[in-house]
Amino acid sequence: HSEFIHSSRMDNHASCFLAVEGLVHHVGVELEEDEDIAMITLFDHEEVGSSSAVGAGSPIMGDAVKRISSALGADSEDMLGATIHNSFVLSCDQAHAVHPNYASKHEKFHKPKMNGGMVIKWNSNQRYATNGVTAFIVREVARKMKLAEPQEFVVRNDCGCGSTIGPIISTNTGIRAVDIGCPSLSMHSIRETMGIADLTNGLNIFKGFFKYFREIDSNIK
Repeated sequence: HSEFIHSSRMDNHASCFLAVEGLVHHVGVELEEDEDIAMITLFDHEEVGSSSAVGAGSPIMGDAVKRISSALGADSEDMLGATIHNSFVLSCDQAHAVHPNYASKHEKFHKPKMNGGMVIKWNSNQRYATNGVTAFIVREVARKMKLAEPQEFVVRNDCGCGSTIGPIISTNTGIRAVDIGCPSLSMHSIRETMGIADLTNGLNIFKGFFKYFREIDSNIK
């Protein structure tokens, strides 16, 4: 019924597609009213630890922020610190949807469903970068865009938890981050599966983030 997409490598080509399309839309429609620098980064080697010259563990992100700030006249350490403080990373990587045959592998109240909307990912051991404030920003973006309320995912305590580039970037740069992703099944297989509606929802999350982030962040007390 055209409800799902099946392909290899949707983790994480799907998120890369959403980020690129979201930025292209922002540049074409919202850029003149934007007081921030909107950018995306698509890192290599994420599935093997990100520790390379071109991975998220490299100096690329921090260097980019410094060079952009310097080009705009923010040469002092104080100005760079203010730039870091006002910046935000939307770390988007596919999330594990609940499988009907293995529902017990998920926490009872944390079972993301395909075609149910974007997933906010949490981990108390900091395998994900999400905290209360950064998660609130994503929920507010969804609310302003009139999207489905984001789903929540916390891995079971007796199960291992993968990680993303969110904590790596936050550790290396000090920039706030949130980990989100579209729910999918059979991750890392040759036939990964995700919902059509989640692709549309994810694109609207990116559009809303580029449009509303500064307004939302400025109103947080």
